[in-house]
Parts: sequence; C-alpha cells; structure tokens
Amino acid sequence: MTSDLDVFVGNTTLIDEEVYELWLDGHSVAEAVSRRLRGGVLERSGASVAALQSDTRDHYRTFQMLERLLHAPPRLLQQLLFQIPPSRQAMLVQRYYAFDPAFARELLGKKLSKGTKKDLDEVSARTGITIRSCRRQFDNFKRVFKAVEELRGPLADNIQQLFLLPPPLARDYAAIVFFANSRFETGKRRLQFLTFGDFAACAQHMMLHWTSGALGERPPEPDGDLPKSFLQDLKELKVLVADKDLLDQHKSLVCSALKGKISVYSEMEANFKALSRALVNVGGKLTHARDVRDFFVDLVEK
Repeated sequence: MTSDLDVFVGNTTLIDEEVYELWLDGHSVAEAVSRRLRGGVLERSGASVAALQSDTRDHYRTFQMLERLLHAPPRLLQQLLFQIPPSRQAMLVQRYYAFDPAFARELLGKKLSKGTKKDLDEVSARTGITIRSCRRQFDNFKRVFKAVEELRGPLADNIQQLFLLPPPLARDYAAIVFFANSRFETGKRRLQFLTFGDFAACAQHMMLHWTSGALGERPPEPDGDLPKSFLQDLKELKVLVADKDLLDQHKSLVCSALKGKISVYSEMEANFKALSRALVNVGGKLTHARDVRDFFVDLVEK
C-alpha cells in the first residue's frame, strides 16, 4: 500500500486573513474550522476536513507566536524569524489593534485597571463580542495608554510612531487615552445616545484647542492633560454674558463663522443668548475636578 505526500517548503510566512480575523475575534480552533466549512472553503480548495483542521491549527500557532511581537510593532519589523512582506506586517498590526466601537464606548472614560478588566464578562454579554476579543482589545487600550501617558507632544503622533498605526486609528486611540486620563463621565443614561465616534470627535477638538500641546510651544505636561491655567482662564468668559455689547459682538462673530456650515444655524441664532450663557456657566466651573468629569453631562443637561 502506497500513499502520495506533497510537501512544500518556503521561507515566507503564509498569513490567511480569514483565519487571522477568526483568531482575533476570539474563536477557538474548532469554531474557526466550523466557520470555514460553512464558508465553503473545501469546495474551493478541494481539501479534506482533516487538512482544514491541520491548516487552521497551524495558522493559530503562527498567530500565537507573532502576538508577542504585535505587542510592540517595531519589533515585528526588526525580527528575522518570520519572513513577512511589509504590506502584510502592516495588515497584521492594523487588524490586531483594530477595535469594536461598541466595546470602546463601554470603556470610554473608565480607568484601565484590573478592576475594569474583571467586568469584561458583562461587557461581552452586552455587546455580543467574545470575551477573548474583549480582553485583547482591553489589553491593547491599556498597553497604548501606559506607553504614551508620560510622553510630551501630540498623543496621536506618539501612538502612531510607537505602534505603527494608520493615522485614523491612532487618532481613535488618542481619544481613548484622553478620556481615560481625564476620566470624563460617559456612562450616564442621558449620554447613551452618544456613540464612540461622537466622543472621539470631541476629544480630537479638545486636544487640538485645549491641551498643553495646543497652548504652548514646549508643554510642561503630556498632551492628554487639561492645563489648570487654561481652565482658570475660562472663568473670564463670564464677561461675554454680563456685558450686552460684548454679547452682541460675540453673537455676530459666531454667526458669521457658522452661517451656511451647520444644519441648525437658525435655531442656534434664535437661541444664542441662552446657549452662550449655558456654555459660559459650564466652562466657568471647570476648575473643579468633579465638574471636569461631568463636562459632557452638563453639556447635555444645560
């Protein structure tokens, strides 16, 4: 009795993107095999079930060995054990650090600590994301936070440099770090209509205009911090609602800047005085840590 065995030997590490995605999503080997079977891989390849199981296990072993390098992406570029083309390396890093917006929304503003990690079972149940994927995403958030929390300069730039992430993903991680650092309250029921994208957009504007990096050439504090001197200066804005001439001038300048650019312009113009007073009152209280944490709650309420 004879049997034929075909063997292929090469020095390039083969990466199956479909299997990689299943691994990232936290599926076991058996679950991955089942999903690949339902996807019709046997019909396309002509392989046997045994070969599919062996192929899936082999890919999973490769991903597990690569994971320690993905924790510090520059090491992936420098190592010689796995021969992976640069474009595939970039794909591996980007997908490893990609996250579910629903998961990020659950953790936004919370301390990235062991206590929060213990609650991931509940987050998994609420979002439908596997617990393994939740843990990977949480560990990524914490790893990035720890790496950049003390660095000077723009958060997004530091993250992009250290983790080799594309700019949009680096900006999203910067928002996560910014919220974790400032501990803004985002979990109140009245804020549940706001998505991760909404908060990320706010974080980017606040980092651009409010942080040390935006207000000085050589900031004494990390980019994610809100300078106390700036928050103190916000109290001076009360003059905008106390002086009628200044209020009229402020309204004229704001309306000129926003006309034709926002869909609620007419409503904003008609209610400018009330809106301005509410915003100035919120800003004037930001010298207290509690009021900084409740910033978004106050904006929605007032």
